[in-house]
Amino acid sequence: MATAVPVERDAVARAFPGPVREVALPGVTVHEVTGGPGLLAAGVGPALAAASTAGALTAAALDGRPYDLVVSAGIAGGFAPRAPLGSLVVADEITAADLGAETADGFLPVTDLGFGTVTHRPPAALVREASAAAGALTGTVLTVSTVTGTAARAAALRARHPRALAEAMEGFGVAEAAAAHGVPVLEVRAVSNPVGPRDRAAWRVGDALNALTEGFGKLAPVLESWNRHDRNDRHERHEQ
Repeated sequence: MATAVPVERDAVARAFPGPVREVALPGVTVHEVTGGPGLLAAGVGPALAAASTAGALTAAALDGRPYDLVVSAGIAGGFAPRAPLGSLVVADEITAADLGAETADGFLPVTDLGFGTVTHRPPAALVREASAAAGALTGTVLTVSTVTGTAARAAALRARHPRALAEAMEGFGVAEAAAAHGVPVLEVRAVSNPVGPRDRAAWRVGDALNALTEGFGKLAPVLESWNRHDRNDRHERHEQ
């Protein structure tokens, strides 16, 4: 499970009661919860998040203990009024919103330039089960390298991505690393502030971190069940 910073990682960890041990890997440190997930503060931004997540996935695979699911988690900006402060969002699409080119006719995603991908889609069944368990909203979570700070940019993002509920900085990078390892991905965000003009007095970071802890407390059985199902499914395919 990858967050950007330690305070987010610790908020998720509080949802899992087991003791935690630190495992130092090349370039990253994973906090492993006994009977629970591995937790990684992967860093801020899509590039560092991708690199850190890839390092943890590679180390686990080489150790013979590959992960069955990668979860990008943390707080985020929410597109008002659809995603109010304190709400929880589960992504059914993880989209890189500013990966592409600015032209005289507007923004072109990198796929329109003939390269790569801009959207990863988590398993639909997992999204349904996770959102139902946590009482979360479901929609697109955008990944940006520059956080939105104006009403004009917020409006432009809404126009290009009408299903967008939240904006963060790591999900697409985590999803890229997971895809490279053939591992499914999920993104879960708690809304701490509205997307748009930066008004720090209106931010509710503490409330969002508490919502993250509460949400993962409800999500834990779903994630554990999914991991067992996915592991068994892989084993059955291997045996056939």
